[in-house]
Amino acid sequence: MSKPIVAIVGRPNVGKSTLFNAIAGETISIVKDTPGVTRDRIYADGSWLDRDFTLVDTGGIEPDSRDIILSQMREQAQIAIDTADVIIFIVDVRQGLQDADSKVADMLRRSKKPIVLAVNKVDSFAKFGNDVYEFYNLGIGEPVAVSAASRLGLGDLLDEVVKHFPEGAGTEEEDGRPRIAIIGKPNVGKSSIINRLIGENRVIVSEIAGTTRDAVDTEVRWNGEDYVLIDTAGLRRKSRVHEDLERYSIIRTVSAVERADIAVLVIDAVEGVTEQDAKIAGIAHDRGKGIIVAVNKWDAIEKNDKTIYEYTKKIRDTLSFMPYAEMVFLSAVTGQRLGRLFELIDMVRENQNLRVATGVLNEIMTEAVALQQPPSDKGRRLKLFYMTQVAVKPPTFVIFVNDKALMHFSYQRYLENKIREAFGFRGTALRFLIRERSGKEE
Repeated sequence: MSKPIVAIVGRPNVGKSTLFNAIAGETISIVKDTPGVTRDRIYADGSWLDRDFTLVDTGGIEPDSRDIILSQMREQAQIAIDTADVIIFIVDVRQGLQDADSKVADMLRRSKKPIVLAVNKVDSFAKFGNDVYEFYNLGIGEPVAVSAASRLGLGDLLDEVVKHFPEGAGTEEEDGRPRIAIIGKPNVGKSSIINRLIGENRVIVSEIAGTTRDAVDTEVRWNGEDYVLIDTAGLRRKSRVHEDLERYSIIRTVSAVERADIAVLVIDAVEGVTEQDAKIAGIAHDRGKGIIVAVNKWDAIEKNDKTIYEYTKKIRDTLSFMPYAEMVFLSAVTGQRLGRLFELIDMVRENQNLRVATGVLNEIMTEAVALQQPPSDKGRRLKLFYMTQVAVKPPTFVIFVNDKALMHFSYQRYLENKIREAFGFRGTALRFLIRERSGKEE
């Protein structure tokens, strides 16, 4: 089962981003003492009491504002609320209970989601402790006093949050069917591909970007095998504003990718590959999922003998961080090469689950070291003692070295390339864990 999603929600300038950064353990959100700085949701992985979850920061909610940016932030927050398993509603003890807090609380109540009320900026319990009780008037449960800036009370807050996680969340499902997330920008044909595969209009298809509002699971049987396709919302406001509105699809993509084994990134052949495609692909890459790039609407392209080569080069250049990704050129309208998509899915699944014997890995490592000497710094050279594979989906390798500070990224990439030369691992990321071990132990 996928990791639960926890959304931090509240009106502007109550400390959402500061709380987000404190829980995520690093500075990810922009923190500035100006309402409206965090304009779009930002996500990160979090963990508490061995329970993993995805944390979502939202733009502040101004319930009655007609300002275009603030209304946009309100819609983004609503998307996060709809997608979340648990909501942290944050208020400001120093500003006291505001009318806007009550309106946000009404909005949250309608979601019927579990809500944990965090009263922020309680730097001194002696000074502000009694002021916390005022927030009982919101009628959404017991307030938890915290100070995000001073990291006070976060344990109590997260204790309450994990109590609301769905049963079995974060654990593997017994369902052995491969789960394929269909991801991409709005209106590139994600729903059309699924409809063509299942032979019926299960997913609403419209020329208006943003029709698909929720992630939808669709069961498909192909050549006697069962698959689950997860369609993601390419959500975007219908009104045209100057903000980068494709960001609205990010949280849906995170949610779908978390539940998937393989992500199929759909690119519009007419529009070509864009930086937004790279951002969406990065979500699957960061989570170590299998990745297939499906270039849709290929029937609409005028072709010559160099067209595929030129398209492939552009995509490889834009998605240079994942050179292992597989690629297919297809058309949802004509059905061209849709069968090839399933062939690639099966191949990537096989590579995701491939295990390499330790002896063979160390032969490859020894040969790689002989061909290219490991890096050195200030007279101290990196020594590689041993390599072993410890996990699949994605294939994960541990390398024991004398000093992991000497393991330069470029040398790790060199070792990865040597492993790929030997075993392929097409379509799947590889992960490397570097561990230190003294030469005496060797």
